[in-house]
Amino acid sequence: MFFRFWGVRGSIPVPGKETIKYGGNTTCIEVRGNNNEMIILDAGTGIYQLGQHLMTRDQTDINIFISHTHWDHIQGLPMFQPNFLSNFNINIFGAIDLESGLGIKERLTKQMDRHFFPIQLEDLSAKINFIDIEEGSEIEIGSLKISSFQFNHPIINLGYRVEDANNSLVFTGDHEWMCNDLTEDDGAWEERQREVDFRRAETFNFMRQSDILIIDTAYTDEEYKTKKGWGHGTFDSSIAAGLEANCKQIYFTHHEPRRTDKALETAFRHALKKNKIPENQTRFYLAQEGYEVDIR
Repeated sequence: MFFRFWGVRGSIPVPGKETIKYGGNTTCIEVRGNNNEMIILDAGTGIYQLGQHLMTRDQTDINIFISHTHWDHIQGLPMFQPNFLSNFNINIFGAIDLESGLGIKERLTKQMDRHFFPIQLEDLSAKINFIDIEEGSEIEIGSLKISSFQFNHPIINLGYRVEDANNSLVFTGDHEWMCNDLTEDDGAWEERQREVDFRRAETFNFMRQSDILIIDTAYTDEEYKTKKGWGHGTFDSSIAAGLEANCKQIYFTHHEPRRTDKALETAFRHALKKNKIPENQTRFYLAQEGYEVDIR
């Protein structure tokens, strides 16, 4: 199994000299199986460059798994070059929104409404198939099995576990750890705490012993104080999760857009030191645009 980061920023693309090392594009990850099966995790602005890359390869069957439909995870999809070529077959997987009842096709089509984009879905030449999935869905694509799990976020957000016969990769999409904001004298505290404990245990089980964990790590603990409920994780919570789930390599992603490359590295080093992770510890990494890994 092979993967490559095409976009690692959260919220908004931030190209420029201060983000050139880790990249300014929003979330997009390419995963390939041993038989060249192709999985794309999210369609942020990074998918544009991936689409250009695909023009040079003999690859016409593409499977895109959308975690959720916030802008930074879908904004690049209308400009994905394979959409405009008839020899491409593109399968797009995503959850039904539980509140509106809208499937992944209805929601993605909205961003291509004529008020927002000059080309509508029906004008695209590729064969595009939309597949609604839910938590617990399992899809087999060649040698790869893709399982879904609902991570905590203000809207429904499916993370994915991609496995072959020997290796596994988990991508959380956007994720904030559930907590109990009630006081113990509140009659609903105990029930809420059971729910929190259950979901935390289920989340760890989904991540457990993965070779690769790609996890939302937007904030420092200090920043999180004013951003609680926004649906994102912290350096400290991601370190704790990687250790608790016994993952081999943990990649922090969804980098806060205001954080420069230098500031990102400073926050990363501080978190490793604070959590007493040795400086030569190789299991924690900052996700970096263009970085690719062959998992063996």
